[in-house]
Amino acid sequence: MGQRIAVLGAGPMGLATAYQLAKDGHQPVIFEADDRVGGMTATFDFSGLSIERYYHFHCTSDTDFFALLEELGLAGKMHWVETKMGYWFQNRLQPWGNPVALLKFRGLSPIAKFRYGLHAFLCTKRKDWKPLDNIEASGWIKKWVGAEAYEILWRRLFDYKFYDYADNLSAAWIWSRIRRIGQSRYDLFHEKLGYLEGGSGTLLQAMRGAIEAHGGEVRLKSKADKVVISEGKVLGVEVEGRFEAFDKVISTIPLPYVPQLMPDLPPDILRRFQSVNNIAVVCVIVKLRQALTEYFWLNINDPDMDIPGLVEYTNLRPLGQHIVYVPFYMPGGHAKFADPDQVFLDKVRGYLQKINPTLCAEDFIELRASRYRFAQPVCEPGHLDKLPPVALPIRGLWVADTSYYYPEDRGISESIGFGQKMALQAVR
Repeated sequence: MGQRIAVLGAGPMGLATAYQLAKDGHQPVIFEADDRVGGMTATFDFSGLSIERYYHFHCTSDTDFFALLEELGLAGKMHWVETKMGYWFQNRLQPWGNPVALLKFRGLSPIAKFRYGLHAFLCTKRKDWKPLDNIEASGWIKKWVGAEAYEILWRRLFDYKFYDYADNLSAAWIWSRIRRIGQSRYDLFHEKLGYLEGGSGTLLQAMRGAIEAHGGEVRLKSKADKVVISEGKVLGVEVEGRFEAFDKVISTIPLPYVPQLMPDLPPDILRRFQSVNNIAVVCVIVKLRQALTEYFWLNINDPDMDIPGLVEYTNLRPLGQHIVYVPFYMPGGHAKFADPDQVFLDKVRGYLQKINPTLCAEDFIELRASRYRFAQPVCEPGHLDKLPPVALPIRGLWVADTSYYYPEDRGISESIGFGQKMALQAVR
């Protein structure tokens, strides 16, 4: 008889953890506060279109994701598309993301172009991130690309995603983002990204089905209120005032929730969890009658737009309708996060019409806004050294979220790989 293990959170990491446990003969029970699985990959009904609340795409390096698709018989639902990247700068759209686009980019000097291109190339070739671990990212980038290229191509990306944290990010974390996109190219001039037929929901529901088929449980609208700890050992969880015993507990919820969920952890461990900073997001998703641009990913440097970029999702995954995601990132305590949805919807209408003046009011079929308080961990220099160990000094208790993928960025493939490894470690 396998172990009975509580898994907190039904995002991709929680599902992957429970899937591995169930497959290995254990009895996982997932507790999820939301009414659906998926976390940031969860889908919603956008007036007849089932689509993620937040955009996702796949690169050729997402090996853990591909391995799971193969296991679940979903590999044939993976599709690859040659996509394009653009840049909105000085009130014009410009191609971006390849050597020719860099050479032709208007508004950047030849020496700045050379330094930027050399840095990007070397990032794709670097394999060891450790030397960058304790280096601050903005200074590292300025040293390589120079003040001009940093100001035009990087500064607003930092400022409009991280605000007060922009000058204290890890160079290793930024490097991993540059490398991942660079590795999505099948040659110097062409980018290839992937999508799953039916979107992330295809994988999420397959994982849920496999968990349940192997004897596991997925309990939605079931928020864990407390992990019960006694004499250095986990006993189980309290849900809606009711205690339920478990052999072990694995938490995959955002780290900022951990102190209130596990108040009996040692004080130094609680302090380390409380010190982790996160960025929030308000993501506006737009349904249009016509295309905005030809680009999947559009970086933006515009003094009138408080966003670092947007994603025209249907330039990757054809849906019969034109879908654009416009994310507004900010610290959760920032005054802007308290603005009503309508403020963000009105901004997006204006931004899109500025980028494509042919858009009229009738082209906007529908706009929705979604919010996620803990969307992106702030990875400071030496990030991993500041986190508690995944296997906490409490017998039977493991805690992780996307903060532990460092130096990789949060992603579905990273969630799957980390969740499966954590499940294997927990039952050794």
